[in-house]
Amino acid sequence: MANRVVITICGEEYTFVAEESAAYMQRVGAYVGDKMQDVLDSAKVGRTDAAVLTAANITDELFKSQAASEQLRGQIKGYLDEAGKAQAEVSELKREVFRLQQKLDAAHRRG
Repeated sequence: MANRVVITICGEEYTFVAEESAAYMQRVGAYVGDKMQDVLDSAKVGRTDAAVLTAANITDELFKSQAASEQLRGQIKGYLDEAGKAQAEVSELKREVFRLQQKLDAAHRRG
């Protein structure tokens, strides 16, 4: 069910309709508001230009986060592959220990 949430960004109220909780949408609005205020404070631009620059900055953050996430996925896949190989090696070593134990037991029975 969609929630209607009124969010204030840089002194302007906006009504959002979203599936996410009101608290989450407030966090989103606060983040956008903070980022937009940073742009307004650091550059001599109007609200429209500040909104576009804010969108570009947040998109940059998104793309960098996605790239970092993809890199982490790759690392995790590598770790899982290594763990699988190590598990196979452990299984083979356990079989070897079992074979050696059988030989040792047979030698003790004969000797």
